Amino acid sequence: MAFLGVERSLAGRRWIGPETALERLAEGLAQQCSLPLPVARVLAERGVEADAAESFLTPRLRDLLPDPLVLRDMETAAGRLVAAAEAGERIAIFADYDVDGGASAALLLDWLRRQGRDATLYIPDRIDEGYGPNAPAMAELAAAHDLIICVDCGTLSHDALAAADGTDVIVLDHHLGGETLPPALAVVNPNRADEDGALGHLCAAGVVFLTLVQAGRVLRAKGRPEPDLMAMLDLVGLATVADVAPLVGVNRAFVRQGLAIMARRQRPGLVALADVARLDGPPNAFHLGFLLGPRINAGGRVGRADLGALCLSSRDSVEAARLAAELDGLNRDRRSIEAGVRDEALAQVEARGDRVLSWAAGEGWHPGVVGIVAARIKEATDLPSVVIGVEGGIGKGSARSVPGVDLGRAVQRLAQEGLLIKGGGHEMAAGLTVAEDRIAAAMARLAELIARDLAARSGNRDLRISGLLETGGATPQLFRQLEDAGPFGQASPAPRFAFPDQLIDSASTMGDNHLRLRFRSPGGSAVEAVAWGAMNGPLGPALIGAKGRRFHLAGKLDLSTWGGRERVRLRLDDAAPV
Repeated sequence: MAFLGVERSLAGRRWIGPETALERLAEGLAQQCSLPLPVARVLAERGVEADAAESFLTPRLRDLLPDPLVLRDMETAAGRLVAAAEAGERIAIFADYDVDGGASAALLLDWLRRQGRDATLYIPDRIDEGYGPNAPAMAELAAAHDLIICVDCGTLSHDALAAADGTDVIVLDHHLGGETLPPALAVVNPNRADEDGALGHLCAAGVVFLTLVQAGRVLRAKGRPEPDLMAMLDLVGLATVADVAPLVGVNRAFVRQGLAIMARRQRPGLVALADVARLDGPPNAFHLGFLLGPRINAGGRVGRADLGALCLSSRDSVEAARLAAELDGLNRDRRSIEAGVRDEALAQVEARGDRVLSWAAGEGWHPGVVGIVAARIKEATDLPSVVIGVEGGIGKGSARSVPGVDLGRAVQRLAQEGLLIKGGGHEMAAGLTVAEDRIAAAMARLAELIARDLAARSGNRDLRISGLLETGGATPQLFRQLEDAGPFGQASPAPRFAFPDQLIDSASTMGDNHLRLRFRSPGGSAVEAVAWGAMNGPLGPALIGAKGRRFHLAGKLDLSTWGGRERVRLRLDDAAPV
């Protein structure tokens, strides 16, 4: 039976409430652990039992941090890093241009500076050089450096790393590996073919952090002081969320501790980014993924590729403010470019009407926005999505997946079969390069490869509701108690509440495509809601003239601070007329 009787919402979804057995478990947890029922529901959904509730709500890094040496080549990589720092060798860091790459580079730069050393930062230009190491850049770096560290890239870059002949190369990565490793001194990657995958959920910054933990052990054995690694977890938490890594295991602790450190406002780059993003309270995972992450990525998408890493690693507040302002401006440019590509891509997807894979390709589409447009199309269709920009007969694209479909592995398979010039990634995201005349064949084969995984997903268009909530119960205290059960993100979704039979006080547009609502229970207090991007879909237009009408509303709680006062608002996901 549909929850609240909603068989088809304004977004075309059927609402599904908590199962009876799960609700009973939640009620038992609430009684045994003295928890609010909404918090107990989150724990029950995660399979947390009463005796483990306290440790789940207060995850400690020391309890969850794995031994770095479980990863192959870790001992070699950490030992070589320490030796280079001690000897004052010339070190170069080659990083990807996204948040994970920038944060990984900033971690290493921070650590080296605390050792009294500097390093050369090299981030390839997305358009001119593409993703990952390339032979000319590696040869140039090798000629002037004793050690090159590739972060968030390099696992599949055999030819490029071979060009660094005579210089040691360390790869710290998390992307899927092939059958053979590139020619490097060490390749530390939990997703190498010869790893067991137990740490495959780490992003690159998590791998870098483990490397620095092992480097600290080496320093300790030598009687040398160790840098404060806990102070660097703000970067690890940021990268973990922005790279859509599953928020399970040690990743939960990375993000929870990282958010606490970020709230202290000690890193100039993150302070400046939070200020330009108008972050109005303590940061949470949503802010990392939707406010800070897009701005850091903007440099790599439509501007200078190294701006994000430079901002994150800056030690000067004036310089950081300048870089953050530039990134904020580039993010506005990115949104404008993205809107045009998104409209064209969605038109192609709708015309094609595929049921397994949503894909689109267009001449002249900016390669810096194809990834984010793929994410938008994935959200709109709830299908794995690929968007490809074509220039000079070559298509460069990005792919985004849905839970349960390993898109990175499928794209890598396409490359092995010769349908792509190159391609790779991880479960939820991938990149590819393909000849224009092979795009259709490659997409048809990709659909074949993912069809079985997609078929295993049941009820993928259903909207799952954690429970009911009245406006009077949506308090800052409840929000904070729910945050203790987080952080929320990939593989750990935030609880979604249904507010039944709500009266719409007001509805208006906000910015270009967002919707702002004010609603109340009959005779109850009013709550504000924001539906991000709603005007691009059916939800916004249906609600914009809804003043005075009654709807069931569904969404996730958020906390805003204005004039020193805290108030809960709803991030609206869906609505259905009463």
